[in-house]
Amino acid sequence: MAVAHRAVQTISENLAAMPLKVYRETEGGDRQPAKDHPIYTCLHDQMNERQTAFEGREMLIASMLIHGNAYARIERNGRGQVAALYPIQPGSIMVEKLASGRLRYKVARQDGGTDILLQDEVLHLKYRTADGVLGMSPIQIAASTFGLAIAQQDQAGAAAENAFRPAGALIFPEKLGVGDKAVPGSKESVIDKFRQRFIGQLKANEVIVLDGGAKFETFQFSAKDSEFLESRKLSNLDIARVYGVPPSIVGITDNSTYSNAEAESRALVVRCLAPMAKRIEMSLTSALLSPESRKQFTIEHDMNSLLRGTLAERYAAYRVGREGGWLNVNTIRAFENLGNIGPDGDTYVEPLNYGRLGGANDNRAKIEDAA
Repeated sequence: MAVAHRAVQTISENLAAMPLKVYRETEGGDRQPAKDHPIYTCLHDQMNERQTAFEGREMLIASMLIHGNAYARIERNGRGQVAALYPIQPGSIMVEKLASGRLRYKVARQDGGTDILLQDEVLHLKYRTADGVLGMSPIQIAASTFGLAIAQQDQAGAAAENAFRPAGALIFPEKLGVGDKAVPGSKESVIDKFRQRFIGQLKANEVIVLDGGAKFETFQFSAKDSEFLESRKLSNLDIARVYGVPPSIVGITDNSTYSNAEAESRALVVRCLAPMAKRIEMSLTSALLSPESRKQFTIEHDMNSLLRGTLAERYAAYRVGREGGWLNVNTIRAFENLGNIGPDGDTYVEPLNYGRLGGANDNRAKIEDAA
């Protein structure tokens, strides 16, 4: 289904394109990207020797949105650190809950064998879960919605196959004989020959000749009369609601304007991508970092690029931060992917009318010195 595909692809592509970084927290509360950590390369650059980080993350997220679960085998180096992730097809894996409460994964190989992986050897991303073991697929949760949409799609395909010609009735003045299709002149034989000759998209312009007083009358009941097209639109909107995606993002632009396009893009980030990113971050932290490492390292998506305003809005915000004293030139240039200008760009400024509470004398001294 086009709408479901677009919703899954939008979420998976945007999250996979979003920088996923490992940060190291220092004692002073500062955070810096830990580019020397093996997990950083795995999540940011190359997931394994066959897949880039974008391809691997896109595959895992799409699998979670379709099947409700996504799996990847964890490969560690000699120090026990994660060196690579290998995504596993959800249909080839079975999850078992052991008596200890931990999970065991049985992976079917192409040669017919089975690999046994323990919980510490598998990255398991779950959609909404009812038992804490397996995630439920959005398609499974909203099965009736998807079933109705597929039925409507099949109905539209059947109408297109007959070139959207309405159904009708062959009316004979005399009663036809009874028998199967093999009996000439029977009702079933006439219907079968009529269907073979005139039903189908490639037979839309065939000339029909009726003799023996027969007449063909159509049923004047179009798709518009039955609100079929409007019903399909509502089904598409329901699918967008299942995935939490704004309608314009999946191509439903009936109520879209230039004024609300930016608001819907921001709603996609805040209401859809941000919760999904947090779900993934927590799973990655739990599976890839040891309890001791979690005290120093964190895994987070950098969503600033998706929430950036226009050039004028960004520059106005930079001016406020620069004049307020919490941004310097090099930091602002880094936000715009520009190189720093050296030590001079690391200095901070502070307005002369700013100062600590109760420090009026200090402020007066600064003003006098500046004068």
